[in-house]
Amino acid sequence: MVVSLESNKRLILIMSVFASRTLSTTPTLRHVAMMLMRTMNHHHHHHPSTTTFTTTTTCASSNTKNTAFAKAKCLSSFSNNRFYSAVGNDGGKGGQQEQQDVVIIGGGPGGYVGAIKAAQLGMKVTCVEKRATLGGTCLNVGCIPSKALLNASHKYEEAKHGMEKHGISVGGDVTIDVSKMMAQKMKSVGGLTKGIEGLFKKNKVNHVVGFGSLVDKNTVEVTKEDGTKETISTKNIVLATGSEPAKLNGVDVDEKTVVTSTGALELEKVPETMVVIGGGVIGLELGSVWSRLGAKVTVVEFAKVIGGNMDNQIRTTFQRALKKQKIDFKMETAVKKAEKMPDGKIELTIEKVSTKEESKMIADVVLVSTGRKPYTENLGLEKLGIKTDKMGRVEVNVKDHTWETNVPGIYAIGDIIAGPMLAHKAEEEAIAVVEHLSGKEGHVNYDAIPSIIYTHPEVAWVGKTEEEVKEAGLEYNVGTFPFAANSRARTNDDSEGMVKFISCKNTDKIFGAHIVGPQAGELLGECVLAMEYGGSTEDIARTCHGHPTLSEAVKEAALATGGKAIHF
Repeated sequence: MVVSLESNKRLILIMSVFASRTLSTTPTLRHVAMMLMRTMNHHHHHHPSTTTFTTTTTCASSNTKNTAFAKAKCLSSFSNNRFYSAVGNDGGKGGQQEQQDVVIIGGGPGGYVGAIKAAQLGMKVTCVEKRATLGGTCLNVGCIPSKALLNASHKYEEAKHGMEKHGISVGGDVTIDVSKMMAQKMKSVGGLTKGIEGLFKKNKVNHVVGFGSLVDKNTVEVTKEDGTKETISTKNIVLATGSEPAKLNGVDVDEKTVVTSTGALELEKVPETMVVIGGGVIGLELGSVWSRLGAKVTVVEFAKVIGGNMDNQIRTTFQRALKKQKIDFKMETAVKKAEKMPDGKIELTIEKVSTKEESKMIADVVLVSTGRKPYTENLGLEKLGIKTDKMGRVEVNVKDHTWETNVPGIYAIGDIIAGPMLAHKAEEEAIAVVEHLSGKEGHVNYDAIPSIIYTHPEVAWVGKTEEEVKEAGLEYNVGTFPFAANSRARTNDDSEGMVKFISCKNTDKIFGAHIVGPQAGELLGECVLAMEYGGSTEDIARTCHGHPTLSEAVKEAALATGGKAIHF
């Protein structure tokens, strides 16, 4: 291969690929590559280049010249790419009497992933978790059980309304057995939690069940269920205690008729009516579950829009799809009070934000999904003087990629620090922290953290929305492609939605990728990868995608960003 380089940035990209390809076999070469990249990025920072680049590739089977139309000034700094260490070791040895290299408080996605990685890097590590099972909120009462119910309810919806037109019929009415559905959900959860326990044993991670709290910067106290206590001595501590549902004034939760996400995952029967307070990810997913199963669902949202930080064009398509599924919305509406009536139903007092006009709503079940807050109660932050922000989140040093608090040797990750409350974000931070503790490089690219709503259609996005790019004053291009023009989506009779790219007008670097449609969460992966490497829509457009696949819609949207799609 002959490569003509006219930009330091292209060389940095090649070195990043070289480093990533050598990380499992030759760590020395990987670190050399990283040092070169740092040097070039430092030089580029002080001597910016506006030179365009051309890459020529010659091989035995072709002689093709591809010209990328980007200027180096808009390309990302590749020093931000992560390089996972993959050094073999025998894990953490010794019990709690031996000082640990690191104690991680919290066994959720951030905590258990960090513990396993620390052991793989040769550290003596203990993970303290108050639940009897590992996996945290996500695995026990969050992401995993909700996806089990989303899958089951979608199957029911398909069997009841979607199969007959394909020539498939079932005798009699299609019915639902909620208890069996819940049993299948718990089987999935149980298998996965036991799987983490197995990974702990395999990697020699010490696992202590109990409530962990800080004594000092080198000591963690664990309170067991029976009230007994033990202390663990450690060189470092990582706080990974996650989050809990935020409370709503005037609405008392009993997890029976007024429920959080936890109670909504445990309902024993399908309610006739359900009011979802909050149009965010959790409310829309669980509202979709019970709507498919037969409940009349109304979403009450304080803001003007649902979905939080979602691209407006995608949001419009998404909300239209939910309305087709007979989910109602009351926007710019506040819930002031919830009262239980003699018949067991819940009466809500709601207020229009603009006019302050009050009215009543009655529901069998009310789901409170107004967000989550950091879970730091009784952790011992105040005692050690660990700083938190006005929202109760632990302040950490993200700038230097350490995630260290103001108390040396104590670190924090996941939902208890700033940023989106996402399991995969916590996992990335966990790996970065323990790599830092082992003397290696750790990094999280917060511009490439995907968000996904697992409704049907799914919604997935990464990077900036069109509104954010416009507000920043950046010149940009937009490319969209509808699933209605995708052959696989049409043959599956599941073609609602679109793919959308937003890229730099001068360089074509991807600013954001947004998908609403079938399997959006899975399709977003290649977009995240492209953004991680500072890629352009042309990179995706010039990549061969299998036919017929849904992924061709991603390619076509990329084509549309720099010119015109083929099939639309």
